[in-house]
Amino acid sequence: MSDHYDAFEMSPVPAPGPDAVPPEPFHGIYGMPSFVTIPTADLAESLDFWVRGLGFFELFSVPGVLVHLRRWAFQDVLLVVAESVPAQPPAMSFGFAGVLGQADSLAEACRALRPDAVDGPRDTPWNTRDVEVVTPENARIVFTAAKPFDPASQEARNLAAIGIRPPGGGDGAGGDPGADNGRHA
Repeated sequence: MSDHYDAFEMSPVPAPGPDAVPPEPFHGIYGMPSFVTIPTADLAESLDFWVRGLGFFELFSVPGVLVHLRRWAFQDVLLVVAESVPAQPPAMSFGFAGVLGQADSLAEACRALRPDAVDGPRDTPWNTRDVEVVTPENARIVFTAAKPFDPASQEARNLAAIGIRPPGGGDGAGGDPGADNGRHA
């Protein structure tokens, strides 16, 4: 992974930092490059949880059939009516990016609606803060926020050990003070 393309200019995710501001919810229509479809036996309960807990909004709906939810651009979820949902959450999860300042409030909002459905926030070895949430449909959703990149951190050494270098060509071990541009490696 020695070649690096800085694609932040095409992503709605802001550069990480203590003052990172999330983008406004995106209400436009586009060809969705990726989305998740989640079956629900109770569309109203699901909609309430995704809006009040996870911070999505209803882009549009087909009454009694589906609700198209969105947060930021390219963060799309289709809640689709089904007769039943799995009894247990799968091992697989689906992740949505956020900013660091949202992790605690998202965890609190989800806990207020489903107290036993939230794990975190917790920091990861790959330099994010994650909140794992099991939704009313037993979907496993991970809210993930990049932490500011510190070239002298253990996380930077973890990334460097697998060949991921920070933008700017730094070694990820603190050897290049100019490497920290505040972006997730």
